[in-house]
Amino acid sequence: MCLILLAWRVQPDYPLVLAANRDEYRARDAAAASWWADPRILAGRDLSAGGTWLGVAPDGRFAALTNYRDRSPRRPDAPSRGLLVPRVLEQHRPAVGQLEQLHRSGPDYNGFNLLFSDGQQIAAYESVIDRGRTLAPGVYGLSNHLLDTPWPKVVSAKAALAAALTRLPDERTLLELLRDDRPAEDDQLPRTGLSLEWERLLSSAFVRTPEYGTRCSTIVLIDRHGQASFTEWTWNQDGGLAGQVDYHWRIDVAGASVA
Repeated sequence: MCLILLAWRVQPDYPLVLAANRDEYRARDAAAASWWADPRILAGRDLSAGGTWLGVAPDGRFAALTNYRDRSPRRPDAPSRGLLVPRVLEQHRPAVGQLEQLHRSGPDYNGFNLLFSDGQQIAAYESVIDRGRTLAPGVYGLSNHLLDTPWPKVVSAKAALAAALTRLPDERTLLELLRDDRPAEDDQLPRTGLSLEWERLLSSAFVRTPEYGTRCSTIVLIDRHGQASFTEWTWNQDGGLAGQVDYHWRIDVAGASVA
């Protein structure tokens, strides 16, 4: 996944708003989001390694992952980073305890960033610099670098998210910002070791190339009454809609502490 946007306790009626795009090679098979039996989470599934990029538990806890893009060689023997999401969600640990575990296990994986909730706090862990912390209420953006790195897609999408919060529960503005395929100007592009052509292609929120691109978009909302919604759109090679799933359920407000 290459873009995660989070509004945490910013909009009083919707304390948790999560909007994300998963970018991946088109040849890598994946299943649409559904409820898993073990652990009990709602998530898509990477059919190559068995993990996922984003998952939500019935009690409103979530975890979402991005890979870290840099020049370091990828270790082919490292475990799949997608396994981190279900492992975090099945453990029911407080955020601080989960961060301690990630400090120990993070070096085993290729570079990644993980945003997650224990139901009361939101935390971020960045493995490349081995930094973990809980987050104050606010609007956050994460791509394939550190949290809130001011890449053009992160900056523009965060601003669009902040504006879209006033239109909830209408999700159309959130989906529009995830579908923004406008590339950044060359002088604003990050330099991550890729060619200029690829930096341009990856600079938009919604990525379109024949071999690699935005495979799905996900919006998760939890309102102050504990009503949760999870919508995932799957996109084909041309960026057209290939499928959509919608899930709605009520969580335990007292247990999840979202209000």
